[in-house]
Formats: sequence, structure tokens, C-alpha cells
Amino acid sequence: MDFLDVVVNVLNSTVRLSVPLLLACLAGLYSERAGIFDIGLEGKMLAGAFAGAAAASVFGSAWIGLLIAILVAVFLALVHGFASITHRGNQIVSGVAINFIAAGSTIILGQAWFNQGGRTPSLPSDARFNAIVLPGADAVRDVPILGEIYSGLLSGHSLLVYLAFLAVPFTWWVLFRTRFGLRLRAVGENPAAVDTAGISVAWLRYRAVICTGILTGMAGSYMALAQNAGFVKDMTAGRGYIALAALIFAKWKPVPAMFACLLFGFLDAMAIRLQGTPLPVIGRVPVQLMQALPYILTVILLAGFIGKAIPPRAGGVPYVKER
Repeated sequence: MDFLDVVVNVLNSTVRLSVPLLLACLAGLYSERAGIFDIGLEGKMLAGAFAGAAAASVFGSAWIGLLIAILVAVFLALVHGFASITHRGNQIVSGVAINFIAAGSTIILGQAWFNQGGRTPSLPSDARFNAIVLPGADAVRDVPILGEIYSGLLSGHSLLVYLAFLAVPFTWWVLFRTRFGLRLRAVGENPAAVDTAGISVAWLRYRAVICTGILTGMAGSYMALAQNAGFVKDMTAGRGYIALAALIFAKWKPVPAMFACLLFGFLDAMAIRLQGTPLPVIGRVPVQLMQALPYILTVILLAGFIGKAIPPRAGGVPYVKER
């Protein structure tokens, strides 16, 4: 395998591994821009993955699985919104509670429904989102450089991969070029001014958490219906927290968020590729260290390379309407 093949394979893995991070990061972007901190991204992804895999297993359709995953994630997002917007509860506590509920309930329900130790049955090909071969990919496969990049990197991904990366310019357009986006950003900075203009702060924030639920449901269903062939216990493996780190690293902006997620996906891809491989001078690195590498580098990057990340000023602060 020549150098270009190695690079294409690593970048291909980077794209695949960054998709759930990217969707979850954009999900957090909507809610946090509206002033609702959401540490429960992990729980909504996990619940969406389980719901999507369970529905796809029962109905034999990836689309039904995706729909059910989004509905479950939106429901949990509304629970978080009800606690933090309507009842002005602590947003961190609410998010952590959702993570615990999702971690426990997916195992209990999986065991009760499928009796496979918390797993769902392995999904057949027609109940998953399969790879899409772009037009002409097979024809140009042997063309040097450009053909290998087109057929090996750009082609061969599932529909959710393309939707995830299309969601980046769409999110930028929504946030910075639409009235809804202007109001969303304003309610995260100065909700009193938005309220004075006669706009419902609560309704805006509820719409933001609904967007969060939709994207986290897509992230979970990608992991269960495209990246894997079903649900396994704790399959999100902390990706919701890494998505939050990427969001801070990107300073709450969609395009930098995409590059941050690609960076973390690249670190994950390299950790997988280097497992068990002897390195110069160091020798054979323990597998556990390579698995922890993306998380270690996440802490290092956040600690020393992002500078001062200033969140939305009204983030995490319940809004009390003046009378």
C-alpha cells in the first residue's frame, strides 16, 4: 500500500468517525447560542441510537429507525427544555440526569425487549443506511491521485455523512442570514432585549432545543444504522462530551466546529490505526493508551490552544420575565 492509499484510508476513517461528533456539535451550537447549556448531548445520542436500532430491527426500515431516533431525542430535548426553560432549573443537573437516564434505560429496555444483554439484534443490510457510490466513482478509480480521492474519499459514504456536512453551511445560513438565527443569537446574549421587542424568549429557546433533539437523533441513528449494524451498550463512548469540547474549541461557530470535529475524528482514526504498531524509539504502545489518545489530546487542546472562549452571555441563566 503506497503513501496515497494510506492517506486516503486515514482521511476516509476521519470523515466517518467525525460525523457523530459533528452532528452533536451542531446540536449543541443551536441550544447554547440560545442560552441553554446542554451537557445531555451524550444521553440524547445514546437514546437515539437505541431507539433507531430497535425500530429498524422491528420494522426492517432504516428510515423508520431514523424517524423514531429523532422523535426520542426531541422528547428528551423537550424534557430538558421543560426543566430549564419553563421551571428555570439548573441546566447542568438536567443534562446530567438525561445522560444517566439514557445510559440505564437503554440497557434495561434492550435486555427486556431483545434479551441479548442490552444489545439489539444485528441489522440486515436493508435496515441500515448503506454506502452510496457517487456517479463515475468506479470509472475513475484507477486515475492517479484525483481518481483515488474521488472514489476512495468522497464516494462510498452513507447518506447521513453527506447530510452532516451539508448541515454545516445550512447552520451558518440559519444563524447568520435568517431572522430566526438573529433572534436565536440575540436571546443567548440579551433575552431581556428580545422580550422587549415582543418576541417570546421561551418559545425561541424551545425551538432551539428541538433543533438540538433532531441533530442528536441523527447522530445516534448514524452510529447504530450506518457506522454499526445495531446498538451495543454505551456505544456513544463519550462522543457527546467530545462534541461539547469541539464546540468550545470552535468558539460556538459552525465552520470552525466542523474543522474541530474533523481534528478529533483524525485523532481517533490515528489511534485506531496505530494500535499494536511499534513506533520508533518508543516501541509498542499499549492499546489502552492509544484508545485514550483522543481524549488526552482533547484536554491538552482545550487547556492551551484555544485562547479565551467566551460563551453566550446569557448561557445557563434562566430568564425571568419582568412584570
